Amino acid sequence: MRSSCFAASLSLIIGLPLHAQLRTLDPHQKQAREIYKELVEINTVDSVGSVTKAAEAMARRFRAAGFPARDIHLVVPPGKPTKGNLVVRYRGRGLGKPILLLAHLDVVAALRSDWTIDPFVLTEKDGYFYGRGSGDDKAMASIFVANMLRDRKDGWVPERDVILALTADEEGGDANGVEWLLAHNRDLIDAAYALNEGGGGSLRNGAPFLNSVQAAEKVPVNFTLSTSNRGGHSSVPRPDNAIYQLVDGLAKLSRFSFPVQLNEVSRTFFERTAALETPETGSAMRAIVAHPSDSGASATLSRDPRYNSMLRTTCVATRLGGGHAYNALPQTASANVNCRIVPTQTPEEVRAIIARVVADTNIQITSTVPIRERSGAPPSSLIAELMDPVTTITHDMFGANIPVIPVMSTGATDGRFLRAAGIPTYGVSGLFGDPTDARAHGRDERMLVKSYFDGQEFLHRLVHQLASTRLTP
Repeated sequence: MRSSCFAASLSLIIGLPLHAQLRTLDPHQKQAREIYKELVEINTVDSVGSVTKAAEAMARRFRAAGFPARDIHLVVPPGKPTKGNLVVRYRGRGLGKPILLLAHLDVVAALRSDWTIDPFVLTEKDGYFYGRGSGDDKAMASIFVANMLRDRKDGWVPERDVILALTADEEGGDANGVEWLLAHNRDLIDAAYALNEGGGGSLRNGAPFLNSVQAAEKVPVNFTLSTSNRGGHSSVPRPDNAIYQLVDGLAKLSRFSFPVQLNEVSRTFFERTAALETPETGSAMRAIVAHPSDSGASATLSRDPRYNSMLRTTCVATRLGGGHAYNALPQTASANVNCRIVPTQTPEEVRAIIARVVADTNIQITSTVPIRERSGAPPSSLIAELMDPVTTITHDMFGANIPVIPVMSTGATDGRFLRAAGIPTYGVSGLFGDPTDARAHGRDERMLVKSYFDGQEFLHRLVHQLASTRLTP
């Protein structure tokens, strides 16, 4: 996942050192740790690694466990030998549409010189697992694999089938596995709904604070803003300076706020989070839910960049270039503007708004990817079939006072492709972490050891409950 509202790790026993909190591992936990280690230690970085190698390693485990060959699919897009995807089907009684478990195997780059340890060796110390992908997203991938192997050994027969998809290029490569599977092998992953990354628990002062379920996300679209003219000698300046015109337009955009646009998920987020916030912020949350046009409530919430991003579409300049010589007037200048668009708005609408904001600056607006290909998807409905067991298991494992809060991710996951294809998707993991220690994509990425195994148990219980019902959304 490129970005997330909440981190993922957990510590439940207060007063003991982190390294002393974990009990002796049972056989299922030992197997999960072995799989976790294997995945972390296979380099799956987009530019230099191989997702196919990791997918093949997991396929070997499923074959060894007795899964039929017809239910194990290694799907490699033509011309992309390192971008393989693994889809495994756990057969049930066929009494309802399947549930899809989704996790991506690719990771962002990590330089050994940037880390205090080798990023491609799973290292356990001080109560944490360290390694690239230890949180994003090889924790969930290894848990899903381990739990399916456990269920096979135990002889579990669910009411409906369970499908596992381990995919490539969620982190931004050119062969996204979910897009490819939807376009070419949809029958392999078609499901009533999917469980994915994007949600998770939050710690405050080392204790569980809330558990989130991601049911919507913003869509990333990059626009290029550019200006051009005939240029000339720098000794004879003119008003039509390409750099000044671009900067003028960017300054206008920086002062502009898109209107508040809430949806089912973001409304519920603010409703439930209000009780956890300061009186001023909580009051503003309740006010914005009641009246989205409340400018005072919007101003209060917008002071926090996280809440500002959940209220509306945001667009921000991320790259800048211009000119061709020190002694020449610039003939061209351009900037990349990265927009994160709420599900209720289209890229076309956002482009039109930007054009109005930068009007009279001679700026042209283009997109490198056709914006029709990056349209958003409606939020996944907060169905009781999912939310009720998530809440029950959360209260049972982490405390009866821990709220379950739907969230709209301001970053992006592969869930957006599934939602757009009509497969509701929910980011839910049971993995808790301190938001102030979020290290995904960063140096010394890590996951609390106890959090990992609690997440394993959480997802085992959840999948069993979901696959034991014949209902569909």
